[in-house]
Amino acid sequence: MPETDHRLYLLAGAALFAIGFYSLLIQAHLLRRIMALNVMGSGVFLVYLALGAQTAGVIPDPVPQAMVLTGIVVSVCATGLALALADRVQAATGKVELDDNEEATDSSDASPAASEHREETHSA
Repeated sequence: MPETDHRLYLLAGAALFAIGFYSLLIQAHLLRRIMALNVMGSGVFLVYLALGAQTAGVIPDPVPQAMVLTGIVVSVCATGLALALADRVQAATGKVELDDNEEATDSSDASPAASEHREETHSA
């Protein structure tokens, strides 16, 4: 392959990673965040394959290809776990979106003083 092909794959992988990272930061919906992580992983795989194909010689090194295949299997398992956790969150809260305001109020309720106050109000 010519040198420009490797650069094209490197740029495409970096762009996929950047798009996934941007989406991970912006989106509140859990399924969209899971998809953003998958897009980021695909970008990493593409960059790693492009870097592995740049080795000298006619036959490329098979180790990066084997590692990418292993990474794909791990990514599928992680996606399945994330989807199961998102289903649990939806079952527990009735929502599939994460709210920033909710996280701030939950962290203040987690203090020992707040939990003691809640116990006193429930027992009274």
